[in-house]
Amino acid sequence: MKTTVQARLDEETLAPLDRLRRSGLCASEVIHQGIHMVDKAVDAEKPIELIGFGKYDSGITDMASNKKHLAGLGRNSPFKSKLAQKVKGR
Repeated sequence: MKTTVQARLDEETLAPLDRLRRSGLCASEVIHQGIHMVDKAVDAEKPIELIGFGKYDSGITDMASNKKHLAGLGRNSPFKSKLAQKVKGR
């Protein structure tokens, strides 16, 4: 399968291409090698990680759906009441 690529090159990009062409490489070879180099560099990078996602495991598989695990959380939480008292006491 052949694909034709058309690209506009600025002076900063055109200068290295001209140097490479003077050294004996044709533009097509430079593009081929460049694509392979970028592909390898992307593969070598570590995968994108979401901060905090999957870092901690409580060992409880139904933490969000089991009401007994959610007891004490929410509007009437004892922790929230204590925190509110500390803030008011400032």
